[in-house]
Amino acid sequence: MKKASICTIGDEILIGQIVDTNSSHISRALGSLGIRVVRMISIGDVREEIISTLDNELKTNDIVIATGGLGPTKDDITKDALAELSGAGGYIKNEEQEAIVHRILKSRGLDILDINLRQAMVPDSCEVIPNRMGTAPIMVFRFPEERYGHPATLFSLPGVPYEALGALPDILNDIEGHYKLDGITHRTIMTYGLAESALSKLIEPWETSLPADMHLAYLPNQITGVRLRLSVYGGDKQEALKRIDERIEALKPLLGDNIYAYSDSSLQAEIKELMCSRGLTLSVAESCTGGEIAHLLTTVPGASGYFLGSVTSYAIPVKEKVLAVPDSAISENGVVSSQVAAAMAEGVRRLTGSDYAVSTTGLAGPGGDDRNPEGTVWIGVSGPRGTKTFTYRYRNDRLRNIERFAATSLDTLRRFVLSDIND
Repeated sequence: MKKASICTIGDEILIGQIVDTNSSHISRALGSLGIRVVRMISIGDVREEIISTLDNELKTNDIVIATGGLGPTKDDITKDALAELSGAGGYIKNEEQEAIVHRILKSRGLDILDINLRQAMVPDSCEVIPNRMGTAPIMVFRFPEERYGHPATLFSLPGVPYEALGALPDILNDIEGHYKLDGITHRTIMTYGLAESALSKLIEPWETSLPADMHLAYLPNQITGVRLRLSVYGGDKQEALKRIDERIEALKPLLGDNIYAYSDSSLQAEIKELMCSRGLTLSVAESCTGGEIAHLLTTVPGASGYFLGSVTSYAIPVKEKVLAVPDSAISENGVVSSQVAAAMAEGVRRLTGSDYAVSTTGLAGPGGDDRNPEGTVWIGVSGPRGTKTFTYRYRNDRLRNIERFAATSLDTLRRFVLSDIND
């Protein structure tokens, strides 16, 4: 199996000024080709460190992908470092990238300066993949076996995520054209409702029985739940898929409706599919989640096909006047209660005329009391067959509590609708 390293370049990453999102996307893309990413490294804007680090990575990896440090300003020194590392004799103009620079700057109404045109100048030791989304080209440096004991390729990408990820298809095509790759077969199972530790304990006998060449990974996420990934490296892809599917069939009875998808997905995407496939509509009434549920739902294209709208009823008067929550429900039970959650869901359902509605009222923090500690949420779900409420408690900071409240609301809604459908 081919090995790869991903290196991010720039002081802004090391000091926490920006978050590196490129590496995870690049790693997944390489994994889809059966390439194992063995290391991710961040390097500051120091010429000697860039050269020595990339040189070391090329010694032990077939492929190295570097992102960042290719801007037009003087602090972007990556190109010069790569020229030295690759033994370039000088710089040459890449006509195609220069034409792109002209087009981009002209479309933005900007003057074309020498500093911009210099981005189309590349070391004569590299090949160029034009960057159609930005001004800095993708540079490809190929090192012969004599240099590192194996053929090695270094790709240098811009650090802007839009540009780096936009270049990935061309990078993958280049890799496939120059390397004989062992296949890798993945299948994903999306779960929600069980913590990683509880999930692991529940499926321990099943996991222990997996064949030696089949690998299981647990990938927890605050909003999407725990993703299980089954992988087989090498061999015939169709045969590997058949074997993985057999193991998934054995897993289904153990997890039941904790499984919500059998591919990389999200709760909101599955809810959209569930509702649209049956011609159902949805509305939302939020208090403690402050619009987070509506936000998640509308991140999925086609949400307008079923999602009618939401009311962020943060203040008590809005709950009473807009959603018609009875004053007695609040005075007798408190805002954070089963009664208020139920009234909110029923109120927004009446208001919008939707088939189903979900509501939240809780304490994201800080603050709370013995009755409703910090991290308490009541979720109401209302549909044609009635209304139910559910309560959960989480021990996170305010932001993470809001995210957990919203995700759990989506999962609660999913199970509620499925129960109606399957009864």
